[in-house]
Amino acid sequence: MDSTSETKMPMRGVIYALLSSILFGLTTPFAKTLLYDIEPILLAGLFYLGSGIGLSLYLLCTRNTKLAKQEASLRRADLPWLCGAIAAGGIIAPVFLMMGLATTKASAASLFLNLESVFTALIAWFVFKENFDRRILLGMIVIVLGGILLTVDRSAALSLSTGLLLVGAACLGWAIDNNLTRKISSANPAQIACFKGLAAGVTNVSLALGIGAQLP
Repeated sequence: MDSTSETKMPMRGVIYALLSSILFGLTTPFAKTLLYDIEPILLAGLFYLGSGIGLSLYLLCTRNTKLAKQEASLRRADLPWLCGAIAAGGIIAPVFLMMGLATTKASAASLFLNLESVFTALIAWFVFKENFDRRILLGMIVIVLGGILLTVDRSAALSLSTGLLLVGAACLGWAIDNNLTRKISSANPAQIACFKGLAAGVTNVSLALGIGAQLP
């Protein structure tokens, strides 16, 4: 592989990461408006079910392409990691986020979502024993202090609201998801996201309907 190709691959990854962050950021205010009419658990399930169905169609349409044939499929050994990621990041975390959004401002929740990167790094260091980086630690401290200063409820003796604590719990769930998914990162990412969306979506939609939620 020449130097040009080596340069393009990291840049492509950076672009994809930025686009992913933008799209994820847009979901918070959008979800806040939908929560006026849809129960939190049901909305969490519908978001993931929609992504699972969309990715299923994508995989179906691209199954015979050269890129699809180059991607590695999930293996039996990947299932424990995938199931853990689905439970933490697909089922539990979205429900916490929607419940938190129902009782707090979308702007404050969006800022607090930066905790996901902090929790991801902490789990990677202390649980999966990845190399410690002081620069990342400094960045994490800035993220935490900035998030607290901007989102703290000043009318409640500098205490965090219940809604923001739920958003923080969602960040922890996604951080666990990130670290578990890293263990199966060699597999087709679209396939991983598809399974996660379908499994988490069906689970949360079924749970919501089972406790009396109504479809919009």
